[in-house]
Amino acid sequence: MALPAKNLLGNETSPYLLQHRNNPVHWRAWSVEALQEAKALERPILLSIGYAACHWCHVMAHECFEDDEVAEVMNRLFVNIKVDREERPDIDQIYMTALGAMGEQGGWPLTMFLTPDAKPFWGGTYFPKTAKFGRPGFVEVMNAVHAAWQEKKQQLTRSAEALSAHVQKRLAPAGRTGHGLEPPLHALAGKIASAMDPQTGGLRGGPKFPNAPFLDLLWLDWLKHRSAEHRDAVLRTLRHMLSGGIYDHVGGGLARYSTDAHWLVPHFEKMLYDNAQLIRLACYAYGETNDQLFRMRIEETVDWMLREMRVEGGAFASSLDADSEGEEGKFYLWNRAQIEDVLGTEADELLAVYSLASPPGWEGDPILHRLDHPEPLPQEQERRLRELLNKLRERRDSRVRPARDDKMLVDWNGLAITALAIAGRQLDRSNWIEAASKAFRSVCESRQEGRLPHSIGGQKCLFPGIASDYAAMISAAVALHGALQDQQYIRQAEAWAEMLDRWHGDETRTGYYLTASDSPDVPIRIRGDVDEAIPSATAQIITALVQLSSASGNHAFYEKATQVAEAALARSLGQFSGQTGIVHAASIARQPLKLLMNDPSGETFVPVANRLPDPRRVDIVLGPEEGPAERQAGIIVDRTVPAAYLCIGQSCLPPFRDATTLEAALRSSLAGDHG
Repeated sequence: MALPAKNLLGNETSPYLLQHRNNPVHWRAWSVEALQEAKALERPILLSIGYAACHWCHVMAHECFEDDEVAEVMNRLFVNIKVDREERPDIDQIYMTALGAMGEQGGWPLTMFLTPDAKPFWGGTYFPKTAKFGRPGFVEVMNAVHAAWQEKKQQLTRSAEALSAHVQKRLAPAGRTGHGLEPPLHALAGKIASAMDPQTGGLRGGPKFPNAPFLDLLWLDWLKHRSAEHRDAVLRTLRHMLSGGIYDHVGGGLARYSTDAHWLVPHFEKMLYDNAQLIRLACYAYGETNDQLFRMRIEETVDWMLREMRVEGGAFASSLDADSEGEEGKFYLWNRAQIEDVLGTEADELLAVYSLASPPGWEGDPILHRLDHPEPLPQEQERRLRELLNKLRERRDSRVRPARDDKMLVDWNGLAITALAIAGRQLDRSNWIEAASKAFRSVCESRQEGRLPHSIGGQKCLFPGIASDYAAMISAAVALHGALQDQQYIRQAEAWAEMLDRWHGDETRTGYYLTASDSPDVPIRIRGDVDEAIPSATAQIITALVQLSSASGNHAFYEKATQVAEAALARSLGQFSGQTGIVHAASIARQPLKLLMNDPSGETFVPVANRLPDPRRVDIVLGPEEGPAERQAGIIVDRTVPAAYLCIGQSCLPPFRDATTLEAALRSSLAGDHG
């Protein structure tokens, strides 16, 4: 079966794929039909994976995929498949793992050559049309691959079989029993902390990424083991990120990473998942320190998310591009003359605190940052600086904006909803909680027969969803229940847990696959154990089931979570990296916290719980009648007396009768490790 000899991307939902719909390349989206075509024609597949906000993806597109000469070679020699890694993280993980196994540095665009049955035999990342930057030209590469395929087909096929078996073992390891395994939380936290930059935070050297799974693990180790050095490593990292050029001081929000070792020079794309995780981590930091830097950045980043990332219906877009008008970062950069043009004599007031940097090798306008004056100033002065920055933002709004990837990814929206619910509670912003609730409803409206899609683009949805979609939305439901104490969220979360079991459960019923059992086009059904910029699907599932057990009072969810955690820990022993999320989630499963509050006025204990978010803890305000959460905890509540009950693992402390002693307990080792 051969598909039409033309570009077939015009009807796709992904803005990234639609960016390529007018290429002269005969692109196909990843599908059963495209894979069948390769087999029918006995042609290798040229697989190109990228995403809409990826700078080098755009560069390769302009140099190669828009070029008639390059397209002629691609169309003659290969079946060409284009994948949006955000729509198909399962496909991306398979072939990125294969590239790593070849000893190559990963990244996007990912360019892979596959046998007609989709097994990888060679690949790389960005290729220019003609040789430069020490990289071979793409036409040269394709001709060499074609010649090798013609002359050494059997050898390449055997190599591809072996490589696929390696990927299968890495991403879909057989189930193992792990009964009694202790998550190595403290030991792993020590290893991560020893690799952290003692001056600026983050991992030593550059580029620097906001590695949320690492920061989450260090923070949990502080909470459980009171390891102040690990807490301080997180706070140091956040403070430098939120003062550096990687943070958009004018409009709010964090860029994907900094290209240097000082958080100064950003790669300007903005991702929803980075900023959702930043908000949540900043809430933990603010609860611990009361440092106004964190409060300001929470407010600015939430405002940015609500202002620039919401799409019709209330859910959130995926990303903002790094480029505008063909230049990376042009939308975000300022020189002194431009600032003076907007602020006049007030420019000196702003630039006494904020700096303009043009580091060696930087070719664009300067980068605005606050690394020279990171400490928050008195409130009135900070408010005045915000007024000046808002004037710059108003002027910036007239510039040509970076493109926005409008597709709504369900798991990333789950992260954003959770962050908004936590931040809304902590800073008493009911409008943020309402925004989270509206986004939740928008995602719910995309269900078909109770199942979630993975991607929503306008009226089109990409089904079936992946395991992380269910996990992230279960956690989002529990977070909204914590904010609104509405049981509808728990009922919905329970329904999604059932869907997760039905469509993603493994053969032993002690784990899950990333892809659903009826996904027709996956060459390998992977587990989703490996962290990327967000915790792995397995880690998210464990955490979600623990939270759901505490919120619903259904102990079966906790038993499932511990089974999954033990099996995942056992599998992680044979892996080299990317297991931080599993260790973090398994540690939470070992000792979750639940706070039950008999607080009829909502003014005694609830504000304390709101101020001090804890990744281990689920908060429940008790109603007038006994409910399943307190039955699960095994406590008897005297509803005539306001009290709070803190349950640690499977036991509960004596009731707290006033807010001061509760706050002291939540801040102390009482909520730490209890064996």
